[in-house]
Amino acid sequence: MQQKNKTLFSLMIIGGFLLVSLILLFTPANDASAQSDMFIYPKAGQSDAQLERDKYECYSWAKNQTGFDPMEVPTATAPPPQQQAKKGGAGRGALRGALLGAAIGEIANDDAGKGAAIGAGTGALFGGMRRQKQVQQQDQAEQQWAQEQSSQYAQKRNSYNRAYAACLDARDYTVK
Repeated sequence: MQQKNKTLFSLMIIGGFLLVSLILLFTPANDASAQSDMFIYPKAGQSDAQLERDKYECYSWAKNQTGFDPMEVPTATAPPPQQQAKKGGAGRGALRGALLGAAIGEIANDDAGKGAAIGAGTGALFGGMRRQKQVQQQDQAEQQWAQEQSSQYAQKRNSYNRAYAACLDARDYTVK
């Protein structure tokens, strides 16, 4: 049982690393790459030096308006707490099944041993299935959490990009 807990913990750690890696993969490292998906063209013949000043000022303005800084490395919040799985899923089920099977076997045909064996097998099967369902539910909760984190980041990033583009547009640039 302790091996299963270690395995689950290892899977959670790996999942966390994968989430952070995905976020970092889609996060720009500096201001130049922060708006690399945007094309900015000076409509009024602004110089390159003026363009760089305007880009920095719009970056600062958009960051203040949205509370989002595309140059910060995103930090993930902690995943939902892991449900404390009941210990001994198959073992506990086998014990319960054996006790019940022994009682039924004794009443039905005076063969408590045969009833206990059947009950133990059935109980182990159902106990193992119940434990597997708990693990699947925990996995689903973690996946949902990761999707929510990604969605929240994308929404904040989109708001920042819109504010940044609006600022540049107001300074007489075409932004696509």
